[in-house]
Order: sequence, then structure tokens, then C-alpha cells
Amino acid sequence: MTTTITPAATVQLFLESMASGDLETAVDLLDADVEYTNVSLPTLRGARATAKVIRGLNNSYAGFAARMVNVATEGDVVLTERIDELRIGPVRMQFWVIGRFEVHGGRITVWRDYFDWFDIAKSLVRGLLAIPFPSIQRPLAKA
Repeated sequence: MTTTITPAATVQLFLESMASGDLETAVDLLDADVEYTNVSLPTLRGARATAKVIRGLNNSYAGFAARMVNVATEGDVVLTERIDELRIGPVRMQFWVIGRFEVHGGRITVWRDYFDWFDIAKSLVRGLLAIPFPSIQRPLAKA
């Protein structure tokens, strides 16, 4: 993919594409040899393995959304501070994530997300409580 968009714009487009269900665009932004890590979990290598995760988060039963809080760029490295939402059935979990991306030639070569397991646990409790009490947690806005 030859492109003139900035690394930050590439990452923004990637996350927006995932959130909107445009999985073809999201996967096209991955380098064939991308390394994807949710820190504390095993690293996935390659676009094919990473695409499986992306597709698993975007179907009739599961979904993904993200609200960007801050973005910082230094050369080909993009740091994102964001709120991610994972939907599994009726449960919506919203939690903070720090992402580190490396972008070369318009493609993401490294995607590493940092999060706190305690924050994930709290988001699960909030998500479960929001089923009978929806005012506890509103869904993130669509990208």
C-alpha cells in the first residue's frame, strides 16, 4: 500500500475501520508481518493471525468501539490513549488502553496494547450491571 497519509492518520483509520465494521480496510492497513500484542498475553505474528482477532471482535455477537483521548507521534511511532469498548452479547465492557503502533509505508508493523486487568474486571461488573440498569453505562458513540 503506497500512501501519503501520516502514521497517526493510518492508526486512526485502522481503529475507526474496526469500530465501523469495515474489516477489509482495517486488515489492509496491517503489514503482512505485523506483530500484535496485548501485553501479558501471547504475541500474534502476521496479518492472518491478527485478522482472525479483528474478525472475532466484529460479528453479530461481539463488537468493538474506541474513543480516542490523546494521540502522540514521533516519527513512525504512534501512541494512543483511548477508551475501548468490547461488546459480547448484551455486555459492554469499557476500559482504558494505551496503544503503541509502528507504521511503515502506510502499514501497521507493530500493534501493542497495554491495559490493566483490574480495570477490565471493573468494566465487566459495570457491563453486567448495565444490562438491568442501562443508565450505568452508555455505549460508546459509533465511529
